[in-house]
Amino acid sequence: MARRSMREEIVDAAVAQFHSKGYNAAGVKDITDAAGTPKGSFYNHFESKESLAVVALNRYGASRRLEDLAASGIAPLVRLRKHFEFLRDETVDAGFARGCLIGNFGAEVADHSETIRAGVRESLGQWASMISGVLIEAQQAGAVRADLDTEKAARFLLNAWEGTLIAARSSRSRDDFDDFFDTAFGTLLAPPAEAQP
Repeated sequence: MARRSMREEIVDAAVAQFHSKGYNAAGVKDITDAAGTPKGSFYNHFESKESLAVVALNRYGASRRLEDLAASGIAPLVRLRKHFEFLRDETVDAGFARGCLIGNFGAEVADHSETIRAGVRESLGQWASMISGVLIEAQQAGAVRADLDTEKAARFLLNAWEGTLIAARSSRSRDDFDDFFDTAFGTLLAPPAEAQP
């Protein structure tokens, strides 16, 4: 099997370093050391740490399994719940460490870097769009209220999810995740009254 390119090694190392240390604490040397590449080679592939951060955001976003939200053959709300359960389990398995790289960058760097702020906004926008698509399918199936604003609900779910991650990391407890699932799926996305037994 061919060795991955130096650029790919740097991107993978950047995702791990940014995720574990944060943007500001992860230096270019930390990233290249973790990638096993010379520091001087960094600038052959990236203009700056900032430009690498945007690529790292995209790579991280691809690992969120957003394509599962569009999977056919599974009821829309089941798909959506499984999506958030995957993210929850990932956080629990990591010992409630790291959180979401997109949210972390949004909190740490977005005020100081227009480039990263735009990357965070685009990542959240794509994610919200996928969730909105699931909610539209759920409406068409009569599983949620017909008057639910799917775009606003999708953004709300993401905002609630990012807040849940902060709370869960602080408490080191699944309780905050339980609150998210109870409220999101038991209240906001509860079936319309006419669909309930």
